[in-house]
Amino acid sequence: MLIIPVICLYEVFKVVNRQRSETEALQAIAAMQQGRVVPLTSELVLAAAQLSLEFSLPMADSLILATARSTGAEVWTQESDFEGLRQVCHFPR
Repeated sequence: MLIIPVICLYEVFKVVNRQRSETEALQAIAAMQQGRVVPLTSELVLAAAQLSLEFSLPMADSLILATARSTGAEVWTQESDFEGLRQVCHFPR
């Protein structure tokens, strides 16, 4: 099953809306919502803050990693901030 951290809805909507259109951004979000969208909780936010401190990750990246770790999922990314971290499959650009 595809796990979607709720912060990813924000990021994808913002980028697609800026680069394409609001209609296409909403279509992208609709497709993403076919997976399991994981909402923010106090526990998740605190875990993300800890990961941010430990690995010097930006807020969104730490929320994505905390979500993956809380659900047992693996992050697939090209973002270099994640390189070498546990539960991450990094694909260099």
